[in-house]
Amino acid sequence: MRRFRVVVNGLVYEVGVEELDEGGSPPAPVSVPQPVSAPAKGGAKGHPGRPQAHDAPPAPVARAAAHADTPAGGEVVEAPLPGTVLDVKVASGDQVTMGQVLLVLEAMKMENEIVAPRDGTIEEVLVSKGSAVTTGDALLRIA
Repeated sequence: MRRFRVVVNGLVYEVGVEELDEGGSPPAPVSVPQPVSAPAKGGAKGHPGRPQAHDAPPAPVARAAAHADTPAGGEVVEAPLPGTVLDVKVASGDQVTMGQVLLVLEAMKMENEIVAPRDGTIEEVLVSKGSAVTTGDALLRIA
């Protein structure tokens, strides 16, 4: 079994992945797994003799580290998911109200409106139209 660290929605998970041979069956186990008495929620039956998935998702290890180039100052609005900036609706110095659309981010062919988390003034816009961003990247600052 190989162990990997996976980032999902800004949360880091450690997972174990078992490599299957060409026939689709796992290599012989080093230790015998303990049988699970009931299938996981949702009626998943799995394969006889193999351990079942547990109901709880893996616990997050830590949030992805903030980017070193994030400027100090007002509240930073971060990208909630990776994508491309389609449109920037505000400029430095603009007054905004909570819920106002600040920019449009395209992710997986869907347009996502990024809105102001509170009333304030735009201190600095850190991205421009066409910028590629990843989860947690700083988009702009609100004072």
